[in-house]
Amino acid sequence: MQIKCNVLDRQFQMYQKEYEEAALRVLRSGWYVLGNEVEKFEEEFAAYTGRKYCVGLNSGLDALIMSLRALGVGGGDEVIVQSNTYIATVLGITENGAVPVFVEPDEYFNMDASKIENAITDKTKVILVTHLYGQASNMETITRIARDYHLELVEDCAQSHGARYNRKMTGTFGIAGCFSFYPTKNLGAFGDAGAVVTDDTEIAGQLRMMRNYGSKIRYYNEIEGVNSRLDEMQAALLRVKLKYIRELNDERKRLAKYYDIGIQNEKLILPMLREHAESIYHQYVIRCEKRKELQEFLQEKGIQTQIHYPIPPHLAQCYKRLGHTAGDFPIAEHLADTVLSLPIYTGMTEAEQQYVIEAVNAF
Repeated sequence: MQIKCNVLDRQFQMYQKEYEEAALRVLRSGWYVLGNEVEKFEEEFAAYTGRKYCVGLNSGLDALIMSLRALGVGGGDEVIVQSNTYIATVLGITENGAVPVFVEPDEYFNMDASKIENAITDKTKVILVTHLYGQASNMETITRIARDYHLELVEDCAQSHGARYNRKMTGTFGIAGCFSFYPTKNLGAFGDAGAVVTDDTEIAGQLRMMRNYGSKIRYYNEIEGVNSRLDEMQAALLRVKLKYIRELNDERKRLAKYYDIGIQNEKLILPMLREHAESIYHQYVIRCEKRKELQEFLQEKGIQTQIHYPIPPHLAQCYKRLGHTAGDFPIAEHLADTVLSLPIYTGMTEAEQQYVIEAVNAF
């Protein structure tokens, strides 16, 4: 049996008729940028998250960059970020000329809230928290710290569409929640797409201008902007998937529970769920000290796995200028050496998952 780490077309096939109708609706409309589909998606996604505003953008990375820019983050400012996140989170900081200040993760792969206060300086402007792999971070503590130190809180929700902490959805704790709709996400488009949700009228207005060359009215440019617009086609297709996001997330939770129960191998550490937190299992990430051997063993059996992520940002070639070396953030570095994502996707059959479980247990 051949099992890929992710399979996208099964989800398309589940709602194929609706996707095709939405695509034809856009094609026949004659309006392809910043039209009715984007407006409707923004309304619907804002309502889904419980925020007042949603601003559709070109990508999750743009959502991060532009949110920090709208908050006035720039040269000389520091932004606290976890040391095991994906590089995009850090790029959102450095693209604005600011400095990432790394904090180690906890046993749930998210920012260790107990280490945040030691990272705060008089240059700190924002705490940028990532809900990694789909699990909500320790938002009660992080929100309190941001409030006590008068810092802005921005959430990277690229992997946590619909996850909650204390029944409150990720993306609604800070001033801005940044989402990616890359095709592999739980709420994935059919190309690049992203959005920011917020309750702040001024931030929403800034983002709407910024995404469209800095203008509210065509050719009247009030600020220095960019071209980062969610297009009509992606918005229409996302509207279809958004209708089913709860059941799609529930399916991933069922798959994760089946892994939790079925995998019985003392060489592995399974993902843990924080009290009061919810995970939508964008990834099902295990740990193994003999990861290379495990990955090769599974590959021989036709099972594809992935490493999220093999190089922590502070050791990335592009950030040599920051001056970090191996050993600076040992927890993140150890995770980079031991994490492995097992196949999990919409439409995964019981037979496919049982095959993975048996193979993992046989290692």
